[in-house]
Amino acid sequence: MALSLGPILFFWQKQQIVDFYQQMAEESFATIYMGETVCSRRQELKVADWLDLAQDVAANGCEVVLSSQVLLESESDLRRLRKLVEQENFRVEANDLAAVRLLHAKRIPFVAGQALNIYNEQTLALMQSLGACRWVASIELAADRLAQMIAAVPDMVCEVFGWGKLPLAYSSRCFTARHYNLKKDSCEFKCLEHADGLPLYTREKKAFLTINGIQTMSAGCHSLLARYQQLLAMGVGYFRISPQEQCMAEVIRLHQQVLAEAMDAETALSELSICAGGALVNGYWYGQAGINQCEEVMHAGA
Repeated sequence: MALSLGPILFFWQKQQIVDFYQQMAEESFATIYMGETVCSRRQELKVADWLDLAQDVAANGCEVVLSSQVLLESESDLRRLRKLVEQENFRVEANDLAAVRLLHAKRIPFVAGQALNIYNEQTLALMQSLGACRWVASIELAADRLAQMIAAVPDMVCEVFGWGKLPLAYSSRCFTARHYNLKKDSCEFKCLEHADGLPLYTREKKAFLTINGIQTMSAGCHSLLARYQQLLAMGVGYFRISPQEQCMAEVIRLHQQVLAEAMDAETALSELSICAGGALVNGYWYGQAGINQCEEVMHAGA
């Protein structure tokens, strides 16, 4: 099982993005995903910039995959998608059915992103028939259900979201703009002020969700590191780490050491709980609410 780096889900300045990927290119990721997946207004990097940056990262020997936008709302969004599909140097992660359709029409193999919501064997087989060669499991899938799907379509490489705030939902409304009493089309790019999202609390001051523009995320940091042996036994091929602004080098180091069996997961989770910037959660893996802390992550936070 190899480590992969998911696309940046937050809105960062251009130079911060470039610097980040230059650092990540030096790490031992098998695959690095790049591209704007959340909001069409986040255009610090144009498609041409992403392609140039992808070339630089790939020069270090890492596979680069270009991630498509999840929610397409305009012709300009479609134009950007067509540019991703038409380039011939990098595989594309399809995050909506428009991307699937365009890639299938050109008979280009693709990665089926987790935003496609693949919840059963029939949908997984359909995506394979349309050209998917790898799929990112839906974050809500419990372990036993995922195992059944992998067994049903064993020749499709499976990737699991293993670390980071969970991308839960997308909307045509911008929640960050609404927080500042701004309209979506004149949002003043307030997401730039929240490099790891805007926390949302209950009336009892308990962390509940994270607002990230049109995206709703978990407040806690989802971690499956303690289940890596189970993932291996199930046949999972890639363990995805989702980028965050703080402690990224430490997060990568700890995951690498556990996967290399140079450190036990309990020790790593104890250190990762500091890097998480919030609670460690893993409820979905056990068929429970995603906000729940089950077994090993409870001990790590103690």
